[in-house]
Parts: sequence; C-alpha cells; structure tokens
Amino acid sequence: MKQLLFIVFLQVVYVSLMSVRFILMVKGIRYMAAFISAVEIGIYVVGFKIVLDNLNDPVSLIVYCLSYGLGILIGTKIEERLALGYATIQVVTTKTDIFISEQLRKKGYGVTTWQGEGREGSPRTVLSIVTHRKRQFILYKEILLMDPEAFIVSYEPKHFHGGFYHFPHNGLGEE
Repeated sequence: MKQLLFIVFLQVVYVSLMSVRFILMVKGIRYMAAFISAVEIGIYVVGFKIVLDNLNDPVSLIVYCLSYGLGILIGTKIEERLALGYATIQVVTTKTDIFISEQLRKKGYGVTTWQGEGREGSPRTVLSIVTHRKRQFILYKEILLMDPEAFIVSYEPKHFHGGFYHFPHNGLGEE
C-alpha cells in the first residue's frame, strides 16, 4: 500500500510539474522551464522504475496511469492559480456613450475604444483592454455590472510592445 501511495505521489508531482513547465515554455519563461524539466525527469525515472520493477502487479501500472490523469488536473489548477501573463479582453456593447470606458479607466485599466456596427447596422462600442490574467475575472464582473448584455471575448496576447503597461520584458516572448 505504501508503494502505491508513493507511486501516486510521484506521478502527481511529475505530471503537475510537466504541465506547469509546458505552460512556462509557451509563455517564454525558458530558464524556469528548464529547471523544472530537470526535476521533473528525475521524478519520472524513479516512478517509472518502481512500476517496471513490479510489472507482475498490474495494480501498480493502473495506479501509475490514473495518477497521470490526476496530475494533469492538479497541474492545470496550479497554472490557473499562477495566472501568468496577460489577457486581452475585447468588449462589444450597445452602449455608445463613454461611461464604461471612463469607469474602467478610473479603476486603472488601459482602454482603447472605437465605434463598430452590429448585424442590423446598429451602433456598437468596442473596447480593447489588456490586463494581468490574475485580474481577468474581476474585469469581467466589472464590465457585466455596467452592461449585463455586453459581448466579451478574451485571448492571450503572444507579442506586444508599448501601450498602457510598462512590461517587464520586451513583449516578444524573450527574457
């Protein structure tokens, strides 16, 4: 039983680290990703060796496989908590006055607006806001309080330069 729990522990730690490492690589944080990969592979070798040494016990292999899935879930939860990087939020609203953009600017957001046209030719205001991912859901709530009918789309910018924020790096994914 201790061995099975140890397999679960190793596999969950290994796969969680792998998930976080992958996300760091995608975001261009390569030195931390490289360090995590070195730890990750050591844990993998130890866990895999235990399973190989016990191939006559299929429960070890099943636990190993199920723990992989659990590690993925935990790794994605860790990444959600870290919320690294930025999000671009695009809002389309039927409110054509400047109230929403002014209120968001008072709260510290950089907001770019322009006029758009809806399906029937009706006027729309489009807002583009870049924020830290940690503040993304707070921003959604603030927008929906001002316009419950707003259409909101978010995405992660890969490259950026200039603008409202003074970014800690050059915005080109390089450190």
